[in-house]
Amino acid sequence: MRTTLLIASLLALPLAAHADAFKLSSDSIADGMPLGLKQVYRGFGCEGGNVSPQLSWSGAPDGTKSFAITAYDPDAPTGSGWWHWTVANLPANVHSLAEGAGGEGGKLPPGAVQGRTDYGESRFGGACPPEGDKPHRYQFTVWALKTDKLPIDANASGALVGFMLNANALGKAQITATYGR
Repeated sequence: MRTTLLIASLLALPLAAHADAFKLSSDSIADGMPLGLKQVYRGFGCEGGNVSPQLSWSGAPDGTKSFAITAYDPDAPTGSGWWHWTVANLPANVHSLAEGAGGEGGKLPPGAVQGRTDYGESRFGGACPPEGDKPHRYQFTVWALKTDKLPIDANASGALVGFMLNANALGKAQITATYGR
């Protein structure tokens, strides 16, 4: 029994060490810091730029065949959070998105698909927590996937995309920013 546990522990070490190598960075947002007005929604009483942040990632796990990006607010007073952005089917050779790539007229790589946000749009939707709430957390996550493509389209809900991402994830890296008003 001890030998089996030791072998299992030793086999898990390289995976854990490699998972730590998967990193997400941004020129637009910073982990633990407030979002700027560029990443705030324009509508619902908010007056932001509604611009998706620049994102770059490196150190993806071996076997990665595609990437996906999500932006999610777990603090939204909905009982199920709030999906601000889902992008899937980013080719494995893509390691960054320019600022604004998720907006109208934004440039995503060929084949990439943006799902429907909780605003009802298939593009980036910035932060817009209720006035007076404590600052919300906005989790920007890049997912390394074991499949080339997920079978989703522009009408896919955040919950559906999240289900498919969790079923196909090899790893993920995250930046959590905040915003309150």
